[in-house]
Amino acid sequence: MCSFIQRLPVDWFREHLAADATHYLFPALVQRLRHCPEVPLQWRCQKLLTVRTGEQIWDLLDVLPRTFDKIPETLDTASKKDIVNRIEHAVTVREWMERMADGQSEETSSQNRHRCST
Repeated sequence: MCSFIQRLPVDWFREHLAADATHYLFPALVQRLRHCPEVPLQWRCQKLLTVRTGEQIWDLLDVLPRTFDKIPETLDTASKKDIVNRIEHAVTVREWMERMADGQSEETSSQNRHRCST
């Protein structure tokens, strides 16, 4: 609807993102799919997201230039540098999801062991 190309379903965002947090979109490179000439030029952007645990994680998002141009610029140079630094130190969405799955499976196993011992 907004000309964003996203690998994660909208429901994932509703479930995991902190609704009251500010999330950031930072253009990283121009992507032209030469093997698919029907696909228009896109901006490959890094996004810095805050999840409900308070952690910041990052992922990629492809945005059509005409859509990206409609997003208002709200940050000064120092703020942009800070966001890039946070992206460089954040885990990816995939790493975060794996960690959450491991933690949940360990928690479930621990609960099951406790039930079996009582």
